[in-house]
Amino acid sequence: MILVRETFIAKPGMASKLARLMRDAQREFASGKVKVMTDLTGAFNKVVMETELESLAGLEKRMQEYGSNAKMEEKMSGYTDMYLAGEREIYQLLE
Repeated sequence: MILVRETFIAKPGMASKLARLMRDAQREFASGKVKVMTDLTGAFNKVVMETELESLAGLEKRMQEYGSNAKMEEKMSGYTDMYLAGEREIYQLLE
């Protein structure tokens, strides 16, 4: 099992909008366990999305599906204008 943590520093005033967009898109298009969070402490305007997947192959498959899904692309249109920086971390979960 792996955990993918994607962290974004949103532009001022955009964190909640970005988080809602990500949450709604994941509800509509994703399977599996996904959490979208916003900061209460620490860096301002931080949005974090955590996804649990069975394997790295599952992550690769998911990214390919997202890249070829016109409805997903339409829903997420313009999301890159909402943040300043982002990063992805991938962890192996110990069972």
